[in-house]
Amino acid sequence: MRAAMAAAEVGDDVYGDDPTVNRLQAVAAERFGFERALFFVTGTQSNLSALMAHCARGDEYLVGQDAHTYKYEQGGAAVLGSIQPQPLENEPDGTITLGRIARAIKPQDVHFAKTRLLTLENTIHGSVLPLDYQREATEFAHEHSLATHLDGARVFNAIIKLEVAEREAVAGFDSVSVCLSKGLGAPAGTLLLGSKDFIAVAHRWRKALGGGLRQAGVLAAAGLYALKHHVARLAEDHANAELLAAGLRNSGVQVEPVQTNIVFAAIPARHVNGLQQHLAQRGILASIGERTRLVTHLDVSRQGVQEIVQAFGEYFDRAS
Repeated sequence: MRAAMAAAEVGDDVYGDDPTVNRLQAVAAERFGFERALFFVTGTQSNLSALMAHCARGDEYLVGQDAHTYKYEQGGAAVLGSIQPQPLENEPDGTITLGRIARAIKPQDVHFAKTRLLTLENTIHGSVLPLDYQREATEFAHEHSLATHLDGARVFNAIIKLEVAEREAVAGFDSVSVCLSKGLGAPAGTLLLGSKDFIAVAHRWRKALGGGLRQAGVLAAAGLYALKHHVARLAEDHANAELLAAGLRNSGVQVEPVQTNIVFAAIPARHVNGLQQHLAQRGILASIGERTRLVTHLDVSRQGVQEIVQAFGEYFDRAS
């Protein structure tokens, strides 16, 4: 990947003439079945540009309470886009019931913000949205004149888990944000996918949000390499997450069911500090809390997972 970055042919992406960025955008649009794609440095900027392209000042978008676009992006839609979020409770599997969505859609009345958009996330907390639900939710939204956006920060994990093609994984959405870092291993980069007209509007918002780049082909080359070499190998991360979860359970740690590459472990409050110190002494840096999230990726080997399991086991053997 670093060799590809060093050898990248570059231009000025502000003027749209960086050949490597253009190639990445064309490849992604074709693979996912959209007219256009637009390169961003981060998923936060991509999602915000998408929300601002779908919604006008004073409009509203429906979003899960646990969704990244609502909970973990500093309220950017409201702060910078003047868009009202209507957060809805997520079910344990990350879905939002259609009844809850229906009740949240505002009537056409001057007292209310105009509900414009339904935003979902895949994966969410490591859980994959069922394809049947995705179809039902997007069809329901369109029947009620809502656009649909998918925060697909880990959509490739969903693709590997479901064993489906890219186009099937995002069917029904008007726009999709696809992360190239996370499990794919690029140092930065997200692609926003949509229609030609939608991407034209998002492009203007990208510039307003400080997203205009010059020789961005250096980063785009990493994204192209990731798309070519690092998608299928996500299955290794999923297998390592299962190995990690099984090892933690054997150590007496309560672990939530694992679907992809994210493991949630329940750590008793009295052990949080001690466990974190114990791991640090063995060269393992981890943010331990009462609900600890552990994520496997291409820089975590099977041997590394086994060492982590051993360290957890040592601590809880001593603590028991």
